[in-house]
Amino acid sequence: MTREEEENLRALAARMFDAVAHDDMREVADCYDEDVIIWHNFDDTEQSGAENLAALATLPKRISDRSYEDKRVEVFDGGFVQQHVLHGTRVGDNKRLTMAGIIICRVKNGKVIRLDEYLDSKDVAEFRKVF
Repeated sequence: MTREEEENLRALAARMFDAVAHDDMREVADCYDEDVIIWHNFDDTEQSGAENLAALATLPKRISDRSYEDKRVEVFDGGFVQQHVLHGTRVGDNKRLTMAGIIICRVKNGKVIRLDEYLDSKDVAEFRKVF
């Protein structure tokens, strides 16, 4: 992999996660290939890009002050892995939450074609609670 390819993969990772943190679904969509598949370990399901964007768009209603901290990005030929801790405040009870995650993205032509998300199901349940 060339230095430019590595830099492009790192820039894509930063752009995508910054867009999620700032509720910019247009920018997230621009990071995805039109046929992207998103898979979650906690429910063993696959989502289309449209389904994933719809789910991400509900985050601000449940979790405020979201930020990705302790980000570690490793690139490989054809993609990247990001390990991070997501912090946020649950709307309804103002409980501060954290969730560690690992995201593996396969990239083709500068777009994410597959995203595999590994999260602790206990943490996911806390983030999904609605009051």
